[in-house]
Amino acid sequence: MKTAPTLLCLAFCFAPGVFAGEAGLDTGRIEQLTGLRGTFNPAEHVFKVSFPRADIEATVAGARMIPDLGLTAWAAFAADGDHTILMGDIVLLESEVNPVMSAALDSGIEVTALHNHFLWDSPRVMFMHIGGMGDEQTLARAVGRVFGELKQVIATKPPMPMANIDPAKSSFSPNGIERILGTRGAFKNGVYKVVFGRSAKMGGDEIGKDMGVNTWAAFAGSEQLALVDGDFAMLEGELQEVLKALRAANINIVAIHNHMIGESPRYVFLHYWGVGPVQDLARGVKSALNIQAAY
Repeated sequence: MKTAPTLLCLAFCFAPGVFAGEAGLDTGRIEQLTGLRGTFNPAEHVFKVSFPRADIEATVAGARMIPDLGLTAWAAFAADGDHTILMGDIVLLESEVNPVMSAALDSGIEVTALHNHFLWDSPRVMFMHIGGMGDEQTLARAVGRVFGELKQVIATKPPMPMANIDPAKSSFSPNGIERILGTRGAFKNGVYKVVFGRSAKMGGDEIGKDMGVNTWAAFAGSEQLALVDGDFAMLEGELQEVLKALRAANINIVAIHNHMIGESPRYVFLHYWGVGPVQDLARGVKSALNIQAAY
């Protein structure tokens, strides 16, 4: 008579694992590899781990934000035949974005968007969307590296990068940039800007560089301390390698999103910011341009 309640308890306690097994996921192993607790949705056969950002003391237009109001990072896993699908959304402060993005890219996870979810938030909160397909344990281990890096930057609190640069005092020569990028730009108000046009169709009409389908880079500062900012217009298949090239050059990614709806082919736009010797920055931009040329 004493064994029946024990068996009932075991059946109840391990019910999520049974559902997960039917869905082809080892939820216990996912939790172990990601370092996060999760919940299984039997209706959708999805296992989701989460990381509430209770450490972020943010306000939006004066309202106090808590994780339940949209400050919870998560990663969801679903089995599809012989592979697993991963999607997620990582909640980040500005100083955390690029270290965590590099961890994702280096681990084989795709970064699919980077943007804000709020206006008037203080401190500024960004959201990095991730995705991937492949082996369950490989994906879970990669997610674990992403959240491991996030926990590390939370602990170390990296400072915001600062650069005392005034475009009115720009002193670099554009010749080196032109040689590296292989094209000439325009110098105006202390800013040297280079634009590379691309093309698309919207409703059968051709649109190009001056309608906003372009990659550009703007430089200001001196030979040894300059800034570069700009925008990459990319086909979807180019995004991951362009991200890797820019991060390898220590250029920060500040946004990934769309600028248009219904265009063909579909374009993704990436905004970036970097500080360093002007020719090093130009080489970083060129490395990403070379990626695009390969597609």
